[in-house]
Amino acid sequence: MTLVILAAGMGSRYGGLKQIDPITESGSFIIDFSVYDAILCGFDKVVFVINEENLEIFRETIGKRFEDKVRVEYAFQDLNDLPEGFSLPEGRTKPWGTAHALLAARSKVTDPFAVINADDFYGRGAYKLLAEHLSGAADAKRPSFCMVGYRLRNTLTENGTVSRGVCKVNRCRRLVDVVERTKIYKDGEKAFFEEDGASTELAMDTVVSMNCWGFTPAIFDSIEEGFKTFLAQPTDNPMKREYYLPFAVKEAMDAGKCTVTVYSTEDSWYGVTYKEDKEPVKASIAKLISDGVYPEKL
Repeated sequence: MTLVILAAGMGSRYGGLKQIDPITESGSFIIDFSVYDAILCGFDKVVFVINEENLEIFRETIGKRFEDKVRVEYAFQDLNDLPEGFSLPEGRTKPWGTAHALLAARSKVTDPFAVINADDFYGRGAYKLLAEHLSGAADAKRPSFCMVGYRLRNTLTENGTVSRGVCKVNRCRRLVDVVERTKIYKDGEKAFFEEDGASTELAMDTVVSMNCWGFTPAIFDSIEEGFKTFLAQPTDNPMKREYYLPFAVKEAMDAGKCTVTVYSTEDSWYGVTYKEDKEPVKASIAKLISDGVYPEKL
């Protein structure tokens, strides 16, 4: 099984390449914990999706840590990687989003695989769930994907807004709908999202997507087709709109091309969206180390 790590984002809100910012006293990064947990759960290959300009620093700082423990490859997200007949809008510098980032790995992945964000800490339980599902995914008659969903209350920051895929799940644990909310914020003991100038409350136990997915390579055809439709749609914001992975998954579900099983977890997700998030995340991971969940040096 392969673990695809989306690491092309430069962390504009954070202010730097946060994927290579140490999170422990021994110098470990969040990515180190992700790969460590994935290897323990049976993943034997890692594909990092990065900007090609960051290859040298990324390989020297992160890739070489794992090369003697797991197969490591790199894929590059390129703004000009567009379907035939489409061209880059003049002046656009913003990446095309998480679905497009995953598409960059299409030539590197041939087996069932998981997808995560580089700057997110998911916990070992997530990789166990992904591995269990993916071990039988290749035998399914129809593409059988999965998602590890977190409770909204376990994913919020005190320091600003966040983006989350808000999920609707049926009694059979199948994903019915997922809507990307890009401006979710915490206010006291409640959470809200902003849209068109209005604020709407979200229940704290809402299941949200943190881009922790399990796929087979069949997802790439769906993304390619959906990306064409996305690019062809008229827009008044050609410089900033993005094609998010939850969008692509929903389109595949709606077209009857796949099923998506949601494995909800009560574990806390940790992420450094803003610089102010770093110290609380460091403290949380330090406690996991002191509790013996992880060694002091991975």
